[in-house]
Amino acid sequence: MPLVLNEEQNMLKDAAKDFCTNNTPITQLRKLRDEKDDNGFDSATWQQMVELGWAGITIPEDFGGLGFGHLGMGVVMEECGRTLAASPLFATAVLGSSAILHGGSDELKGDLLPQVAGGELLLALALEETPHHSPYGSSTKAKKSGDGYKVTGSKKFVLDGHVANKIVVVARSTGKSGNRNGLTLVLVDRDAEGVSVTRTIMADSRNAANIDFDGAKGVLLGEAGKGADVLDKVLDAGRILLSAEMLGGVQECFERTIEYLKIREQFGVPIGSFQALKHRAAQMFCEVELSKSVVLEGLSALDDDSEQVAELASLTKARLNDTYNLVSSEGVQMHGGIGMTDEYEIGFFLKRSRVCEHALGNSAFHRDRYGETQGY
Repeated sequence: MPLVLNEEQNMLKDAAKDFCTNNTPITQLRKLRDEKDDNGFDSATWQQMVELGWAGITIPEDFGGLGFGHLGMGVVMEECGRTLAASPLFATAVLGSSAILHGGSDELKGDLLPQVAGGELLLALALEETPHHSPYGSSTKAKKSGDGYKVTGSKKFVLDGHVANKIVVVARSTGKSGNRNGLTLVLVDRDAEGVSVTRTIMADSRNAANIDFDGAKGVLLGEAGKGADVLDKVLDAGRILLSAEMLGGVQECFERTIEYLKIREQFGVPIGSFQALKHRAAQMFCEVELSKSVVLEGLSALDDDSEQVAELASLTKARLNDTYNLVSSEGVQMHGGIGMTDEYEIGFFLKRSRVCEHALGNSAFHRDRYGETQGY
């Protein structure tokens, strides 16, 4: 697979860079945080993203999208990561739309996906029930009721769950928590009877929600008891595309740190001339370049529907977890005491890195999963 972008993808990347630089600077995230915005993102900016077609990049043209693939979405996510752009793009256009694409009937796809591409519908994936990522750990119950299913249980860390119109709930119709078999995906309206949503604000000033379901009725996605077949595809796409966003943050944090090393002086010389800091910067450079290749290969595998998607998803997420952690930590430390203050923006990258690290699996989870895909 080619580890380079084609002309159209480069054009999209340039357009995304220009938009994010001018419309979603970190000052916007700071303002949303300080004003405790109800949505947690700027609605006008989100509508501009929709008008650019970003909400429909991975949605086929038959369903109102652009059909530009995961590489297209990846370059957009990367530029969003550079400015820490707060939007429901990941929750809706990656996790939610992927669940409908892989699990929805043709009728449901025809009804909902054009709404997603048009910015009329926001989605969220309700998966986690414990502090640690556990794809098959659901104990939330899904019980057949008429032509749908009733869901009972509690979910945590639902990204942008407080603004979603519909929620993809990972529930269990048979079996015990931890079993791959027995999972059932149910699409529930946020305003349905029996749904209670509590917004939470995370360390990176972004949004998640805790959601309780008490007999909330929804429609089935995929096949009852075999929801893991759909869930695996949704999560792997999410892991690779979240890694693309993390890559943007890594590059921006690294570039800001190198620039600071050039202008900050100690003993009459730039601190970037000190050999110890040169070594640490060189290590970061190597990790950043390696991360670029890993993310690009993961995105290409998604578009090619490769049999290696699962192992590449875990390889990519584990690598970006480690790299973002390293570069953001080094960035703050090399800025010195001022790097710990809210005045400088470098600290925002460290906070974002820690949240991203635990979303959809930390490094330990993905190293273990990668080993399993290799037969260990």
